[in-house]
Amino acid sequence: MLNSLLADSSTYILCCYVNVTNQIQITRISNIPGWYFERVVFPGQRLYFEAPQEAHMEFHTYVMASAILSDRIPCERLQVNCDVDEQFLVKPRLLVASAK
Repeated sequence: MLNSLLADSSTYILCCYVNVTNQIQITRISNIPGWYFERVVFPGQRLYFEAPQEAHMEFHTYVMASAILSDRIPCERLQVNCDVDEQFLVKPRLLVASAK
């Protein structure tokens, strides 16, 4: 049920983020209810992913055993307009509550 609700209400866009810092970052999308996306991005690593158009990505920088929120930007600013080989595309997970 959640899959169809999310698919109907959201337009997905292809995005790319490159960690140009010299620090490990944790990227997270948390503003979409029932949707989970979090990845570790190493310095110089390129991350391709699909996200709802209204999503915002948070960037947490790993410093001394803790992660500090360094930035938050709309995924629309990370949108790319080219084809990407499916093997490089990171798919998000939908959180589905089990029925009891």
